[in-house]
Amino acid sequence: MRVRLYIILLISILVSSCGEYEKLLKSSDYDLKKAKAREYFEAKQYVRASELFGQVIPRFRATEEAEELNWLNAQSFYGMKQYDMAGSYFKSLVEQYPFGKYAEEATFLAAKCDYNISPRAELDQESSRNAIEGFNVFINRFGNSPKVEEAKGYIRTLQDRLVEKSYLNARLYYNMKEYKAAITALSNSLKEYSDSRYREEMMFLKLNSLFVYAEKSIANKQKERYQATLDEYFSFMEEFPDGKYSKEVKKIYDDTAKFLKIESTANLVNTSK
Repeated sequence: MRVRLYIILLISILVSSCGEYEKLLKSSDYDLKKAKAREYFEAKQYVRASELFGQVIPRFRATEEAEELNWLNAQSFYGMKQYDMAGSYFKSLVEQYPFGKYAEEATFLAAKCDYNISPRAELDQESSRNAIEGFNVFINRFGNSPKVEEAKGYIRTLQDRLVEKSYLNARLYYNMKEYKAAITALSNSLKEYSDSRYREEMMFLKLNSLFVYAEKSIANKQKERYQATLDEYFSFMEEFPDGKYSKEVKKIYDDTAKFLKIESTANLVNTSK
């Protein structure tokens, strides 16, 4: 019986609360709306707070409170984990008040919003690039901030994600046996991310792609493409003379040398080391 009464009482309170809130939304008392928006924000009722801030901000646009109201509105969306909207509001706040009291934290949180919506490496990484740019702006502008090291950590995480994305894209062409496209993608990735943890594997994939591409080429293109394979072989051996692909690389060299009629293959292999 007590439980039933409690439920009835709770429902009555909720209905009453909703009714009061609906009246507040329709009210023309913007000072009351502003005060209630702050109350809802402090109570972490971010949905209600953001709805009221959306109504009062235009009314207080030219006042001393405008900066804080915009800040609380952006924070409300951040609290709701609506990072797209929150990021937009943080960026707008920085644009409107570049030297305001919230500029430093808003710049950081704008980048953090892009970081929070950055997806796994297989998906489009535009938000990752935006976040890196945002954190770099933060570091350059607020170099003495205690959050600089945190920002650098986020950048490292995002850069690793971009490296993995670049690797996966190049690897996809290779797996599809689109060797010409794979050569281009692998070359671009190796150039852009020269210290990638995938470097040895990617250099091998590029070498093997060049070899297979040469092997499958029409006769009058083969010599030129086998020569490109040979050049890539020496580049690979210079960096990874005793790498995990040594057996496969030696076979590529032997087959390439045979086509190009290179003599003393063993000597060339030893010389490259």
